[in-house]
Amino acid sequence: MPLTPEQQQEIDAQRAETRPTRRVVSEGMEAHLFTAHPVLDHGFLRVIDYMGDDAAIVQAARVSYGRGTKSVQNDEGLIRYLMRHWHSTPFEMCEVKFHVKLPVFVARQWIRHRTANVNEYSARYSILDREFYIPAPEHLAAQSTQNNQGRGEVLQGEEAARVLDMLRQDAMRSYDHYESMLSQDGQQGLARELARMNLPANIYTQWYWKVDLQNLLHFLRLRADAHAQYEIRAYADVMCRIVADWVPYAFGAFRDYRMDAVSLSAQAVAVLRRRLAGETVTQESSGMSAREWREFEAVWG
Repeated sequence: MPLTPEQQQEIDAQRAETRPTRRVVSEGMEAHLFTAHPVLDHGFLRVIDYMGDDAAIVQAARVSYGRGTKSVQNDEGLIRYLMRHWHSTPFEMCEVKFHVKLPVFVARQWIRHRTANVNEYSARYSILDREFYIPAPEHLAAQSTQNNQGRGEVLQGEEAARVLDMLRQDAMRSYDHYESMLSQDGQQGLARELARMNLPANIYTQWYWKVDLQNLLHFLRLRADAHAQYEIRAYADVMCRIVADWVPYAFGAFRDYRMDAVSLSAQAVAVLRRRLAGETVTQESSGMSAREWREFEAVWG
């Protein structure tokens, strides 16, 4: 259960409160504001605050008063032009702040994106809850034999049961020791900042993560990709749905020119031109490495 009754009550109170404002409001984002979207087994992601919308991107690009005299169709066309030609600064005018509950090992991967502001729950001052990420059976996979940072076939039967049992037992045993070290029953108890070192990487932490739209889209391009690790991709997929409602023109352009687009090397362009001219091209005559050729063939056949 990602939310306690008290947390849900607090969210309901926040969503029930409305105030008049002269700020730009995105109706799509207003529908998401404060709502906790479940992710994984105990995690969630929710929008705490945001600034700007599609019109703010256009306004920044034109540096104009208000919405100007251009039509909505022109606004969408301008956003697509900006995205297509990698003009990134207008997208930096929009920002969003998320509250995220996630496993520590996912947080360590996530924090590599250094273009955001982060404030994490401190285990120096507070005691972490007994909540751990345990993969669902369909996500319990063996190491890939072709990709050193990927997954292979899903574990089955006794092997899957053995691994799940070890994950649960190790997590619970570590937390038992954590509690025992903190205990002041007849003893002084170990400092929280030291006791936390014994906790496993699948325990849940929480943070506030504030980022501008340009850097958020870069995060999504990498983490919502099919090759990204499933656990962080689960969060990125929820973010994609939120961003699509917040800035639909910008997200549509992002999807067309980044997420679903293909980047070609000079060698790949040359191969396509030669094929269009009727020439048979092999990996040996393409100028590509064997790995580059496999990736090219996976897209173009």
